Amino acid sequence: MEKRIELEKRGRPSNQITDLNLDNCRSTNIVGLTDEFTALETLSLINVGLTTLKGFPKLPKLKKLELSDNRISSGLSNLTTSAPELTHLNLSGNKIKDLEELKPLENFKHLDSLDLFNNEATSMDSYREKIFALIPSLKFLDGYDAEEREAQSDGEDDDELNGNDSEDDGENCAFSINGIEIDLKELEIYEKRLAEKRQKHPITQSVANADTELDDLDDYLDKLNTAAAATASSSLQDATDTVSNNEQQPHHVGLECSDAETIQQASLPLLLYGVMSIIFVLSTVSRQNNI
Repeated sequence: MEKRIELEKRGRPSNQITDLNLDNCRSTNIVGLTDEFTALETLSLINVGLTTLKGFPKLPKLKKLELSDNRISSGLSNLTTSAPELTHLNLSGNKIKDLEELKPLENFKHLDSLDLFNNEATSMDSYREKIFALIPSLKFLDGYDAEEREAQSDGEDDDELNGNDSEDDGENCAFSINGIEIDLKELEIYEKRLAEKRQKHPITQSVANADTELDDLDDYLDKLNTAAAATASSSLQDATDTVSNNEQQPHHVGLECSDAETIQQASLPLLLYGVMSIIFVLSTVSRQNNI
């Protein structure tokens, strides 16, 4: 374990390390991990072979401790005095047999997540009720709260912190066609603007208003044409660079296939404009004929 700790430090001072992974380094007890790791917040000791927590160092900032798949059966009191700020503790896959061995955990004031999977203690009567009663601060036991609601994964928490709430996952604000982004919100605004104009003007004037509404359509599609022009310009520049770099090899001169395709795709907004214009005119004529 001592050699593994030195390897994980990578030459950094012990008091500057916040995350330490010692998984699978075989040892029956804690060796080489000292009180010098004062900044340590996350410590993982999965499948190490620990049988005791004797000698566990004082880690005042430790928040998350992984001790799964070891052979720990007692000595949890060492944790409550050495890591008082612990919030997440994983003891799954150990040799804890009953509630008495877990009793030291009641001294944790901030522990909100505890995992005890694959311990004999989980088979005792009213196991969940007893653990929640033992540790008042506990919110999640084996991944579920007292009401059997599943805890969020770390990935979901990260999404919420980044503003990507699950409620918004099904809402697509934009889509891209051949690299040209079309904003659905802008299309929705355009549609509402047309609806407002139709409410203000009788259907009999719809043909007269067609030019104005088509102008609105032009304004939106101009943005798409600008994006297409930028794409084409970039492709042409790349093609020019390719020709310049291959002047000594005439048989390679010319546009690359991908560049030509990109330029061809850049005309997509014009096609979109034509289709939307035809649909609009047919709709207008249809309404006029129904008068």
